[in-house]
Amino acid sequence: MNNDQDALLTFLKVLSDMSRLRILGVLATRNASVEELAAALNLKPPTVSHHLSRLRDVDLVQMSAEGNTHIYQLRAENLRQFSHLLTPEHLSGLAAPIPEDAWERKVLRDFLNGEELKEIPASRKKRVVILKWLANQFEWNQRYKESEVNAIIKRHHPDYATLRRELIGYQLLARSQGIYWRIEPETLTAAE
Repeated sequence: MNNDQDALLTFLKVLSDMSRLRILGVLATRNASVEELAAALNLKPPTVSHHLSRLRDVDLVQMSAEGNTHIYQLRAENLRQFSHLLTPEHLSGLAAPIPEDAWERKVLRDFLNGEELKEIPASRKKRVVILKWLANQFEWNQRYKESEVNAIIKRHHPDYATLRRELIGYQLLARSQGIYWRIEPETLTAAE
């Protein structure tokens, strides 16, 4: 991790506590002592001190002395500085690269047991993935009789009639006079 990532992680961990968020909420409206915060939030002073210490670790609060009393105030400018780390552009830089076909591979893992199709997906988006996989079981530039198409599909799922219709409907196979062949789908994507 780089320094921005470390800082963001620490910042988010500190803010992941509701008591700390409530302390910041009070300090956003006025400066307060530990005792005032404890009374306002119905917490014990040592608990408030602990939370203030964590908030000081990420420089969101600062303390000043007024006699024997420590007064805390929100460092709003520092809170705003972290906002640049929470932009979509910055957050996208934190993600590991995801292969474009990761979702399709997951669908295949979910619906296939080896070469056997467990079930025909109800979701159109998932069904497209399965049908593309099934279309790949057919050779390019080869003509098939309907009985041959049925036999190939039956190797993967018993409902060959439904799957054969779907392959035609999604334009992954073409048919004319009882002869079938594989065709390149026109802009058919899993997102459709």
